[in-house]
This record gives sequence, C-alpha cells and structure tokens, in this order.
Amino acid sequence: MPHYSGPLLTRPVVEAWDAAHARGEDAWRGSLDLGRSDDEVRLHGATWSWRGGSFPHPGKLKDRTIYWWDGEAFAPVSRFADSLIKLVPTPWGAPTFEIDGIKMLPTARESPFDDARRKVALVQPRGKVVLDTCGGLGYFAACCLQDGAARVDSFEKNDDVLWLRTLNPWSPDPDAPGHGGRLRLSHADVSVAIAGIADASVDALLHDPPRFGIAGELYSQTFYGQLARVLRRGGRLFHYTGSPNKLTSGRDVPREVAARLDKAGFRAEPALDGVYATRR
Repeated sequence: MPHYSGPLLTRPVVEAWDAAHARGEDAWRGSLDLGRSDDEVRLHGATWSWRGGSFPHPGKLKDRTIYWWDGEAFAPVSRFADSLIKLVPTPWGAPTFEIDGIKMLPTARESPFDDARRKVALVQPRGKVVLDTCGGLGYFAACCLQDGAARVDSFEKNDDVLWLRTLNPWSPDPDAPGHGGRLRLSHADVSVAIAGIADASVDALLHDPPRFGIAGELYSQTFYGQLARVLRRGGRLFHYTGSPNKLTSGRDVPREVAARLDKAGFRAEPALDGVYATRR
C-alpha cells in the first residue's frame, strides 16, 4: 500500500496553532508529521493551509489520538475488526500502537524508535541478511536499514497493523527509493512462512512477538527450532519478551525463553527486556 503524505494532527499541535491565531498571528511553525520535520502552517481561522493544500479546522480533538485526512475529514488513525488497533502519539515523536488498549511498544523512558535502535545494535546488522519475524510498525527494520543491513525480510500478519504503517512517517516504506529494495515486507504469519526460508540463509534475527497469551506458537520449542534452522552458525538473535506475570505469578519469562533457545541450539541469556542469543 502507498504511504500517506498528508498532515497528521494531535490535540497539542492544534491547540498550539489556535493559541497563535488567538494572538493575531497568521502562521505557526511546527511538525505535522510527528516530529519528522517542521513546516509553516498558514492560519485562516476556519481553514488552514500546509504544503500547498487547504484544510478545514479539525475541531476539538481527543487526547492520545492521531488524526489523518481521509479526503473528507480528519479521522482517528484507528481500526476496529476483531480488536481495536490504534496509533498513539508519544512525547518522543515516533508513535507507539495499541491493541485493545494494550501498548505494544515501550515509551515510558525513551522513544520507541531509540528503544528499537538499542536492540538492533545487539545483532550488528551491517552487511547482513536480517529476519524480522514480527514487523509491527517497522522500527526494527528501519534501524537495520539505517545501520547498513544488506537485506531485511520482515513479516507481519495483521493487515490493520500494515495499514497503520502506511500512515506512520516513522515506519519504513519498502518502496522508498532510498532503501534500494533492501526491505522485503510480507503480509504473512511467520510461524507458517518460516518453513519456506532456506537453511542457514539468515545472518541475524529480530523476534518481537505479541505476548505469550496472544501468540504462544511464537514462543514454542518447535518455532525456536525453525529459528535455529534458518540462522547460520554464529548468527545473532534478539528476542523481546518483557517481564509478563513476574510480579503476580513469579514466572521469569526471559529465563524460560533462554532455556528453550538453548535447547534449540543457541547460547542464550537475558539481555535488556528480552533474550540475546547466538547460534551454536
């Protein structure tokens, strides 16, 4: 799907330019692409103009919501099918997303993009073929591209998440000329698609699955065996786990995952908010 290039609005942005207009100013400068760039917005009261286009005032906006121009009005960047999926602004510019109100990316202490950058650095992607198992908003893939990965093969099975990516200026566009075709994004379930990936054809792995209760198959011994099969010897892996249930049940999910990865053929140990491993 082509990526959206129109304005993205949040309540603080519109309140800032309303305040400027109330002071008698006819222009406001700021970002309408979630912090990727700054532009001038010309203020005309009931309408405003930006990058050659004219738009109506969006009215009162909700907190924790991003709005896009759907051709007729400003609509929330959210969809509801089996669950409510929503792009959510952060103080850092790069947004996170939620599924039924559950935040999918950490944002409490830093940008989710910077968080992804630290994790990607563990697998040292430069010059490598990287398997990104659960693409989400594409921040792992974007960091790999920035760090000089030879190719990133990314999978995402949720078509609503893929739609969010087309509206998020922080999500990498596979068709962008600057990426040189290095990002291959597939709309597929990696737990099934991985059977079609050749043995030892991947140099590095990034695995950021939904929590165990939603996608237990992506934490299974069988799936970890497939990860070991496709990763060359000496290849690096980072597996996000978080620490679900640790306080309520005493479970140590990172150590449980590390034990399964060891059994599958990795040397694994807890690292950051997940597990780092190398293929034996």
